[in-house]
Amino acid sequence: MSAETDPVRSEGPSVVTAGDPSGPKVIVLDPAGAGKHDELPATWRPLADTRAVFWCRVPAGGALSEADDLLGDAGPGDPEIAVVASGPFAAEALQLVERHPGAATHLLLVDPASDAFLPSDDAAEANEAWLAEHDDVVTKLREAGTDVRVVASSSDNPDDRVPPPLPLGHPVVVTAVRSALGLG
Repeated sequence: MSAETDPVRSEGPSVVTAGDPSGPKVIVLDPAGAGKHDELPATWRPLADTRAVFWCRVPAGGALSEADDLLGDAGPGDPEIAVVASGPFAAEALQLVERHPGAATHLLLVDPASDAFLPSDDAAEANEAWLAEHDDVVTKLREAGTDVRVVASSSDNPDDRVPPPLPLGHPVVVTAVRSALGLG
């Protein structure tokens, strides 16, 4: 049973929001469906002090449409928008951002190559190969002003404790996203 059809993961809201929606935004495409009780994962809550966070719970249904609407509503001069996605939805994230050229300032990927079994010690190399495989779209997005990069990869580090992809609520992911956004 996949996360998309798991009834437990699909319970709850399609999008959990926190922070000031008139400021800079972070759209998170979460394949695991965290936040079903209408709260951001604890590791992400401090980011809502400086960014509006839209946690799109993909298994809940409707989340990708809401992310598409958020990017589609962005106009020139609007605050920056970052999109964060992990392996199972990395390709969809590329397509989402491609549909709205220049709307997203950042596309930050976590273990994009991990849509199939991937040993942790091979993740960084596989993720770079994934980017190279999608170079045509990545180049187009970069030319439109979107910073596209892999911000976190699984490793053999005991702190990971799970096979790729790293969960989006993992402290390593949150630290990498904060750094990519210039938040230290």
